[in-house]
Amino acid sequence: MRILLLGGTEFVGRAVADEALERGWEVTAFHRGRHAAPPGVATLLGDRTAAGGLAALERGEWDIVVDTWSGAPSAVRDAGRLLAGRATTYAYVSSRSVYGFPPPAGLTEDGPLVDASPDDDGEVEYAQAKRGGELAAVAAFGERALLLRAGLILGPGENIGRLPWWLGRIARGGGVLAPGPRDLGLQYIDARDLAAWTLDAAVKELGGPYNLVSPPGHTTMGELLETCVRVTGSDAELRWTDPETILAAGIEPWTELPVWLPPGEVHDAMHGADVSKALAAGLRCRPVAETVADTWTWLQTLGGTAPQRPDRPTLGLDPEKEAKALRGENQNPGGA
Repeated sequence: MRILLLGGTEFVGRAVADEALERGWEVTAFHRGRHAAPPGVATLLGDRTAAGGLAALERGEWDIVVDTWSGAPSAVRDAGRLLAGRATTYAYVSSRSVYGFPPPAGLTEDGPLVDASPDDDGEVEYAQAKRGGELAAVAAFGERALLLRAGLILGPGENIGRLPWWLGRIARGGGVLAPGPRDLGLQYIDARDLAAWTLDAAVKELGGPYNLVSPPGHTTMGELLETCVRVTGSDAELRWTDPETILAAGIEPWTELPVWLPPGEVHDAMHGADVSKALAAGLRCRPVAETVADTWTWLQTLGGTAPQRPDRPTLGLDPEKEAKALRGENQNPGGA
């Protein structure tokens, strides 16, 4: 099989490249040259946002194209049009953010979607960018467009700072503000499981949208953080704190405490996806212990500091703010 990665040098794209290489596939990555492609990957250089930037893609044929683009949908439109007659499947890594917010728990792929255009070429909100990318992929490839509506993505190579932040914080030890409830359910997908499912789906020539996260009940906040303690060998003490106390302290879910959302509508929107369609199509999700342990091992090869995408904010809770919260000092007396 011949695969073309539009990107392919970081996190999800690199996971796809690694999986394809392990299968013995012929892998080509089209990218801007800011990061080296994995060994064994052929490189085509270009900037899809620049005039003439797709010139390197004007020749060649592939069985599958995998596109992780998150910017203006017109970049997906232009690449799709150029490749439509020379590739079998166009797999676009989209997002569950394309659903009208807030999507109710249990929402399937048939749920209502945000309004978007494949022709937007400026700055657009993330949800509109991803939905516009979907529309662009479908316009070019029709039923051969595979739309991967991923949720939270974790695993080795993560350059957003969610699981790496928790691992780093817990590795430092001491009292750790652990956001409850401990049994709060989480849905995510390991980038490597996303990669494996994508390539399997391409072999089967699947198309259309798929919610791509772990099944409900795959893990909990408690299991995630307790696994971080175990794999780091830390003396950290997880101090489980109820959501009301955390919010009253002015601590922001998701950004200051990555991954965590308090129980309620937004949590259900993020961690309540129906994934029966993807499971029926072969999705398999490795245990959280494997994701955490492998991410920690990867971090150690980098000296403990993960790369950070420049277009995403730095995540995590300031140590002083955490210490005040652990001492019970309400930083926002008026409430959340």
